[in-house]
Amino acid sequence: MHAPIEAQDTTPDRAAVRARAEAVLRELAGPGAALREDQWLAIEALVIDHRRALVVQRTGWGKSAVYFIATALLRARGAGPTVIVSPLLALMRNQVDSAGRAGIHARTINSANPEEWDEIQSEIAAGAVDVLLVSPERLNNPDFRDQVLPKLAAATGLLVVDEAHCISDWGHDFRPDYRRLRTMLAELSPGVPVLATTATANARVTADVAEQLGTGAPEVSATRSGMGPDDATAPSTVGTPGADTRALVLRGPLDRESLSLGVLSLPDPAHRLGWLADHLAELPGSGIIYTLTVAAADEVTDFLRARGYQVASYSGRTEDAERRAAEADLLANRVKALVATSALGMGFDKPDLGFVVHLGSPSSPIAYYQQVGRAGRGVARAEVLLLPGREDEAIWRYFASLGFPAEEQVRRTLDALAEAGRPLSTAALEPRVDLRRARLETMLKVLDVDGAVRRVRGGWTATGAAWSYDAARYAKVAESREAEQRAMREYAATTGCRMEFLRRQLDDEAASPCGRCDNCAGARHSSEVSAEALAAARAALGRPGVTFEPRRLWPTGMDALGVGLKGRIPATEQAETGRALGRLSDIGWGTRLRTLLSEQTPDGPVPAEVRDALVSVLTDWARGPGGWAGPETADGSRLTRPVGVVTMASSTRPMLVESLAAELAAIGRLPLLGRLEYVSGRPPHGPRSNSAQRLNTLAGTLVVPVGLSSALAAAPGPVLLIDDLVDSGWTVTVAARLLRQAGASAVLPLVLAVQA
Repeated sequence: MHAPIEAQDTTPDRAAVRARAEAVLRELAGPGAALREDQWLAIEALVIDHRRALVVQRTGWGKSAVYFIATALLRARGAGPTVIVSPLLALMRNQVDSAGRAGIHARTINSANPEEWDEIQSEIAAGAVDVLLVSPERLNNPDFRDQVLPKLAAATGLLVVDEAHCISDWGHDFRPDYRRLRTMLAELSPGVPVLATTATANARVTADVAEQLGTGAPEVSATRSGMGPDDATAPSTVGTPGADTRALVLRGPLDRESLSLGVLSLPDPAHRLGWLADHLAELPGSGIIYTLTVAAADEVTDFLRARGYQVASYSGRTEDAERRAAEADLLANRVKALVATSALGMGFDKPDLGFVVHLGSPSSPIAYYQQVGRAGRGVARAEVLLLPGREDEAIWRYFASLGFPAEEQVRRTLDALAEAGRPLSTAALEPRVDLRRARLETMLKVLDVDGAVRRVRGGWTATGAAWSYDAARYAKVAESREAEQRAMREYAATTGCRMEFLRRQLDDEAASPCGRCDNCAGARHSSEVSAEALAAARAALGRPGVTFEPRRLWPTGMDALGVGLKGRIPATEQAETGRALGRLSDIGWGTRLRTLLSEQTPDGPVPAEVRDALVSVLTDWARGPGGWAGPETADGSRLTRPVGVVTMASSTRPMLVESLAAELAAIGRLPLLGRLEYVSGRPPHGPRSNSAQRLNTLAGTLVVPVGLSSALAAAPGPVLLIDDLVDSGWTVTVAARLLRQAGASAVLPLVLAVQA
């Protein structure tokens, strides 16, 4: 802490406190900085009145300044450290740096620095930490929750909930772990102030967050955004009557004067990539190009690099060290752009970020407002462009399918935990519950918050507490998501002011035409794409071929289902690394493959362009390192030429699969050896299952017919295995095991598409 902030009296003079607050702000932001009136009202409520406050203000307004200044003032009066619950590592790193500028010692506990946790806890005990940033996931880590959190709650001088819309399941980015804050709120010492902040909360989310703060359902509310001059000094309140028990709600106008919004509707992914190649250099400074999927982020990055741009990919799959390097490169303007998924969203702080381009529409205008808010925080003008695609809605539907499960599946999970009589890990639950891993984990977190289960060492246990399935609420949340999708389509098509549209989605009563967007001031960007850039984009997107790895380990707990498979799959029963034409989430081949494999598309012979592309994939595989017609790998290994082609039985696209195999066999002059069949005559078909459930449906039902077995015995060697789609990877894995046991020396999977 810096020395100029001396200890305060127990009955502080408000003018004196404000003067000290202004001094801290100047350390944070420079000698010319001055507090906004609402910033002071929030600081006053926290430091002097020890109240709970919710601040809903636009990105760049200075919400972090409120809690850093409040921290400095409270710490000077002997208060314990400030605890900030923050959702993203990028946000945490920015906040640690910002705190340091005001002499505030900040540390963070998150999944990226476990080796520092003991040291940080010792520093907290010694009073050396002014601000501790923790991820919401930490709040329900058993060791942290049971050993660290109670002491932390008792010592906390200020609790800050950053990106507080995550608390509400009505918010665009609801995270169940945030609900654990209710436990910490209940354990805080009396009089400890609490601050919640967000830039993206409409009226419904604001009311829900105020309730989550522990004040009960809001009875009175007002927004400063719609007030006249006579109301400017009256703080908004939400909660029950009584000066010290109400949560102060400060909600300001959400216009971003520096942002110039626009939409460019281009015919296909190639035109969008070509437009970026032609016009990225014209966009001011450095910025962010958002994509909807990890695969698209990688594709766009590779293409732009090939066109000479310095760009880097950033997603949830990016290693932490690579993320740090990418963030540093963007902050230092060493790259023109980060090509990112929503993993680079809330809180990344680069004041001079000059542009944000979305290659595909987010499913919510509120999420879109939050992401474009990265730009223009410290510059007079920043460009914001949306390049929507026809494939966007298919991606929205996929993410929507991950919503809260049906009551039957929830009850089955609770029964499985109760029957076990011991903690079960998520992996151990999978054989008992037909839900995929990510969806199962999210459901368990919700049940934990509701008190029906508890996370402990070794997994999850049922508490036995009564629990009711709130079907009406889940249905309304789903309806809210559908309404957001409709609104996003309307945003792209509107002829009215785009900023006004976004502000109205956030219930900003002061929303009015901005005078800056393409509809208010005219389009600033041409939609023209040069022939050369378009050709390059088409070539890049038309380049076929991705690899995929079959499974190497059997799922945990298969003995509970009567399946005797466990541990590592023997090398003699594994498939080789497979090849696919593309991923369904790609913006190149993915678009065509989604149409080809759609339930609405009738089964039929393989299209010529698809066949030719797969021939190209197979040729590259054969001639590449380790291929049967290519050079040896570094370890001297190489596949030998396949002796024949085998297909997977298909109930939905038999003509597609069989015609593809027949044509590849004819072109490669290979015999068709036969088809793997199912005992029932039909492959198991239904909703996507987790690994254990999928393997359970395949074990014992997939067989090598006698004719195929005889063919393999007569001509032992590698076989090419043809199928339409790899989703979980278990069909290929089980098929390879059977074929290897029947005599195939290797199994080379070749499929049309990979789900991921």
